Amino acid sequence: MFATTHWSVVLTAGRLDTPDAHLALTRLCEIYWYPLYCAIRRKGYPPEDAQDLTQAFFAKLLSRNQIALADPERGRFRTFLMRSMENFLRTQHRDATSQKRGGMVEIRSWDAHLAEEMYSAEPPDELSPEMLFDKQWAGTLLEEVMARLRREFTVSGKAELFEALESHLWGDETSLPYTQISQTLSMTVVAVRVTLHRLRQRFHGVLREEIANTVQAPVDVEHELRHLRGILAK
Repeated sequence: MFATTHWSVVLTAGRLDTPDAHLALTRLCEIYWYPLYCAIRRKGYPPEDAQDLTQAFFAKLLSRNQIALADPERGRFRTFLMRSMENFLRTQHRDATSQKRGGMVEIRSWDAHLAEEMYSAEPPDELSPEMLFDKQWAGTLLEEVMARLRREFTVSGKAELFEALESHLWGDETSLPYTQISQTLSMTVVAVRVTLHRLRQRFHGVLREEIANTVQAPVDVEHELRHLRGILAK
């Protein structure tokens, strides 16, 4: 959507004076509002309070100079979000969160009712707010990666091929056999295998790009990948 969504742009800009920096932070907030909402709900806040708190938090975060509090030495966006949210909740009072949701800032992808529907549909577990946030972060990240891949295939006129191959990325046992895909799409089995191999390579490439957007230093990409694998393995 934007020329850049890098967290490093936001950290470097500090006061959000540049259009790229503000767009980058807005984009990151749009992606991660639901993981944060889940964490707030898991802390015991009822739905309406959690909705108000989530919007009020992002309104404050998107205000001028708020981002200057970020520590470049701890430049992972998810870490910054959780630390900022904890500080925000500790300093908030009920009358401070009863304002119009979002304050002067609107997050375009925010849907308070949808947020609670999604949260209610989550399987029961004993995860802490922090662990639940990480779980939702991982899911959101993979959704962003798949959305990018889907758009790439659609633009090139291969949306049907992507739908046929998508489940093979996860080793889904219900995936269509290569022979059936080849017959349906008038391709050879070899061509299907080659395309899937390239899709897997592109998947890993896009995943690294999306993670790079949320860290300050390139060295943090590998750390986040290991963290992501650890979450998915649980």
